[in-house]
Amino acid sequence: MRIDDQDLADLAALRRDLHAHPELGFAEHRTAAIIAKALRAAGLEVATGIGGTGVVGTLRNGPGNGAIGFRADMDALPFAEQTGLPYASKTPGVFHGCGHDGHSATLIGAARHLAKTRDFSGTIHFIFQPAEEGQGGADAMVRDGLFDRFPCDRVFALHNWPDLPLGSARTRPGPIMAAADRFEITITGKGGHAAMPHQTPDGILAAATLVQQLHTIVARRLPPTESAVLSVTKVHGGDSHNVIPASVTLTGTVRTFSPAVQDRIEESLRQMCEGVARSSETQIAVDYVRYYPATVNDAESAAIALAAAQAVCGFAAEAPAPAFTSEDFAFMLQARPGAYLWMGQRDESHVAALHHPAYDFNDAVTPIGIAWFAELARMQLPVA
Repeated sequence: MRIDDQDLADLAALRRDLHAHPELGFAEHRTAAIIAKALRAAGLEVATGIGGTGVVGTLRNGPGNGAIGFRADMDALPFAEQTGLPYASKTPGVFHGCGHDGHSATLIGAARHLAKTRDFSGTIHFIFQPAEEGQGGADAMVRDGLFDRFPCDRVFALHNWPDLPLGSARTRPGPIMAAADRFEITITGKGGHAAMPHQTPDGILAAATLVQQLHTIVARRLPPTESAVLSVTKVHGGDSHNVIPASVTLTGTVRTFSPAVQDRIEESLRQMCEGVARSSETQIAVDYVRYYPATVNDAESAAIALAAAQAVCGFAAEAPAPAFTSEDFAFMLQARPGAYLWMGQRDESHVAALHHPAYDFNDAVTPIGIAWFAELARMQLPVA
C-alpha cells in the first residue's frame, strides 16, 4: 500500500504540532478541535464532546451492514520533557511521553486514506479518546453511549512499543495488559519526641513493617502459576529528625490479570494492615481503588489483528506474554469484542522507553499503522 509522501509529511507536521501543545486528560480541547477539523476536511461525519473531550469520525461506504471501530488516545502526561527537540512541549510540566500524539496522527491518516480509497463496504468509526493516562477516558466514552450511538461489531487499537523494532508487531489472545489498582495506606499514631518513643505509637516503624510484609504477598499468598506485581512507590511521614510523626502514608500499585488474584491481593493487603495496626497500637486506614481492568483481547479479534499486521509489517507474531502496564482500552473491550496491538517503533534514533523524559514517537510508525488499519477495514468490511 502506497501513501503519498506529502500526506505523510503533513501528518508528521500535525503530530509534531500536537507534541508541542500537549494537553492533559479531559482538557484536550485544542487537540480535539484539530482532530475534528481534520476529519471533517476528509469528508467524515464528526461528533464531539463524547465522554468529555472525545471525538468520533464516521466514514460510510457501499451497501455493507458491518461496522468496526478504530481507537486512538489523545492525552499527554504530567511531567517535563527532556528531548531538546525543536517541537518539544511548550507547556511546562506536560509532555507527550507515551506517543498519543502519534496515535492520533496515525488514525487521522487512516481516516484520510480510507476516505480516498473507499476500499471497504460498511461503516468505520474513528474513535479519539481522552484521558487514557489513569483517568478512565475510555470508560467515560462508553458510559456516555459510545457504542449505542456508534455501533461496532469489533473495535481495534494499536500502541507504539519501544521494546519492539520498527516494522514489527505483536498481539495475543486473552490478557495483553494488566489490571491496575492503586492503594494508599494511612498510619496514624499520636506523634511525639523521638527521644521518648515509648510514649507514642510509632507510625514510621509500622510503615517499615508493612512495606516488608506487603512485598511478600505475591510470593507467599498466590500460587506460583499466577502472575502479579505489587509495588510500594511512595512513603511520606515526618518533618523533623527529632519528632515521631503523627501519621505516615504508603502509596503503591498492584497489577494483575485475573479478578481472583486481584481479590486475593486486596484481601491480603487489608489483613496485613489490620495485623500491623494491632501490633503497633496505631490506626491504619486503607483506600484501595481498582481503576483499570485487565485489557483482554477476544481470541478471534486477536487473530484478525495479527493477520492484518502480518500483511503489512516486516514481522508480526503472537506475544509470548502480556505486559504489566495497563491500558483503559480495557473498558471498550469489555463492551465490544476487539483487540489491542503493540507496534514496534525502536530504531537508532528512538530508543527511549514509554513515559521516559527523552521519549519521542517515531513518525516512521505512522504509515505502518495506517496500513494496518486499512488492512483491518479490507478484511472486516470487504467490498462485494
